[in-house]
Amino acid sequence: RWVLRLQCKGSRNFMSALRRAVEVDFKDKDKHKSQGLYLLTTGIPDQETHTISAYVAEVCRGFDLQLHVCLFSVMEDVDSNGIVPARYANPTETAIAFKEIVQAANGRFHWFGEAGIFESDDVTIIVSEMEKANNYSQKCAFLVESLKQRS
Repeated sequence: RWVLRLQCKGSRNFMSALRRAVEVDFKDKDKHKSQGLYLLTTGIPDQETHTISAYVAEVCRGFDLQLHVCLFSVMEDVDSNGIVPARYANPTETAIAFKEIVQAANGRFHWFGEAGIFESDDVTIIVSEMEKANNYSQKCAFLVESLKQRS
């Protein structure tokens, strides 16, 4: 269930948007079925990562909520309106910051761009499950073969 769309209106004031979501829209949390907030972003928040991580960890625990981030990397340093963000980081630094924030929020991180997926917690989990299944399959094949040789 979608509860709220947060828009920072030309800035990346993440703390303000998050406060609005959790302090206003989740004050009657028993009425809401939402368990996650999804941040769709193209750059690093205006605030320092450690400040956001601490706030997110506290808030998400209090509401049994997860914050998931979808970072879309664009090549330009300026948005379409020509507004330069208050804080700048290259795409790798931005991804590292959001991974820290997501870990504090017990959420998932996804990073993609025009070239495709750079990193995704969901894809990583799926690949890990496929590797486990392949490993079990190989062990079963080895066991069957050894049983055939004994008989």
